[in-house]
Amino acid sequence: MGLCHGKPIEDNPKPISENLGSSIQTETSTTPTAFPFYTPSPLPNLFKTSSPANSSLSSTPLRFFKRPFPPPSPAKHIRALLARRHGSVKPNAASIPEGSECDVALDKNFGYSKHFATYYDLGDEVGRGHFGYTCSARAKKGSLKGQQVAIKIIPKSKMTTAIAIEDVRREVKILRALTGHKNLVQCYDAYEDDDNVYVVMELCEGGELLDRILSRGGKYSEEDAKVIMVQILSVVAYCHLQGVVHRDLKPENFLFKSKEESSTLKAIDFGLSDYVKPDERLNDIVGIDRFGQEQNRSLLNKDYRKRLTAAQALCHPWLADQQDIKVPLDTITYKLVISYICSSSLRKSALGALAKTLNAAQLGYLQKQFTLLGPNKNGFISMQNFKTALIKNSTEATKDSRVVDYANLVSSVQYRKLDFEEFCAASISIYQLEAMDNWEQHARHAYDLFDKDGNRPIMIEELASELGLSPSVPVHVVLQDWIRHSDGKLSFLGFVRLLHGVSSRSFQKA
Repeated sequence: MGLCHGKPIEDNPKPISENLGSSIQTETSTTPTAFPFYTPSPLPNLFKTSSPANSSLSSTPLRFFKRPFPPPSPAKHIRALLARRHGSVKPNAASIPEGSECDVALDKNFGYSKHFATYYDLGDEVGRGHFGYTCSARAKKGSLKGQQVAIKIIPKSKMTTAIAIEDVRREVKILRALTGHKNLVQCYDAYEDDDNVYVVMELCEGGELLDRILSRGGKYSEEDAKVIMVQILSVVAYCHLQGVVHRDLKPENFLFKSKEESSTLKAIDFGLSDYVKPDERLNDIVGIDRFGQEQNRSLLNKDYRKRLTAAQALCHPWLADQQDIKVPLDTITYKLVISYICSSSLRKSALGALAKTLNAAQLGYLQKQFTLLGPNKNGFISMQNFKTALIKNSTEATKDSRVVDYANLVSSVQYRKLDFEEFCAASISIYQLEAMDNWEQHARHAYDLFDKDGNRPIMIEELASELGLSPSVPVHVVLQDWIRHSDGKLSFLGFVRLLHGVSSRSFQKA
C-alpha cells in the first residue's frame, strides 16, 4: 500500500480535453464520502458527452493523492465471524465497512499503564509504518533500567473506527503472547496516555534485511541466503504453531539485532497479524507482495493445499547442509491424521502404499514430527500424544487461536496407536505431492505396490458402501471407471481418486 501521487504534466502541446476527445468538468461536489482517507476519483467525468452550459473549462486540475491507502483491517473477518455465530447475519453477508463507526463515541482506553514518561526517555525516530512510528528510548527505572529499547508509538488520533482500535489491541496482545523464539522481536510492555499507545520492544540496531540486500547490489550468495531463509522459516513456523499468521512478510519487516554480518534476524511489525485455526482459510488481501523472490516455488503456490508449510520447508533438501535447524511441531499433521482415521480401510491401504514411495527428505520431515509427538519405548504414539505435544509447545497465543481445541478433537478420537509406518501414511498431503513435478511417478509406483499387495477384486456395490454412497446415487454409472473390467480390481484412476478421500458428498454435488 504505497503512496499514490498525480504525475505532473510538463510539456503537453494539446489540452487534456482534446487528447481525450471530450470536455471535462471540474469536480466541485462536496458530498461526504464513507471513507475518510479517500478522495473521489475524477474519472467518471472523463466520459461525459457534453459540457455544462457557459463552461469555459477545458481540463481538470491535477489531483494529488497524498494519503496512503491503509490495508484492509484483519479484525473485519473476526467481527463477521462473531456476527454469524450469534445469528445476526446470514453467512457471506457479514460486511463491516471500516468507516461506519465514525459517528459513534469511541472508547480509546486500552487499560495499559499510563506512566510511560516515568519509566522511559524517548530518543530519535528510527522507523515509520502504516499507523505509527518507532523511536529509540532508554529505560530510567524498572527491570530494564539503563537499557536501550525501541518504542512503537501509535497515535490515538489515527484510530478513527472501532476496528482500528481493535487492530491495535490485537497487535499488542499477539506481541505479548508470542515469546521465546530467538528470531522474534521481544515485547516488554505497553503503555498509553491521552494521545498515544506506546509498545516497548527490543531494540534492533542492525537495520532492515532490505537494506542489506540492496547494499549487496540486490544479490545474496546461495550460502548466505540459506542462513537468512532458515531464520525466516523458523519464526514463521513458530508463529503458525501458535495459530498466528503475520500477513506482512517482506524484507522491511525483518531487522538485524546488530550491525555484525552474523547478527540474528528478528521478525517485527505484527500490525496486520491475526489468529487463525488450523482448518480455517483467510481470504483478505493485506500487506505488500514483495517477498519471496530467493524462495522455493512450492512456497509460492496460490493453492494453500499444495503449498509447503514453513516446517516442511525447513526439511527441504536445499537446506540439508545447514546446522542446528530446529523443526517445530506442524499442526497440518493434526488435520491429516483426523482425515486418515475417518477414512475407509481401502483408502488407508492406498495411503500406506503411497507412503512407501516417499523420498528421504519427506521421510526426514515425518520422522521429526513423529519424534516431537513423543512415541513410547516401543515406537508407538496414541491420540493423546497429539494434545500433550501441542500443550508442551504452546504460548498464550495458542489459547486465542484455539489451536488447542483442534488438538482436543484429535485426542478424543478412539483409535489404535500408530507406529511410524502408519503415521507416515496418515500424514501424507496428497495435494502437496500432486504439486511436485514427479507426482505421476509417485502415483504409478504407489499403484504398482498397491496392486501387488492390497488390490483385490471389488464389487461395485462394495465400493459404493466403502465410500458411503447413498442408494440414490447411480453407482454403476459413477463408479464404472474406478474398477478394471478385466479382473474387477481398482483401476489407477480409482486409486488416485481414492487417495483424495472422495466422499458421498462429492458425488452428490457432481
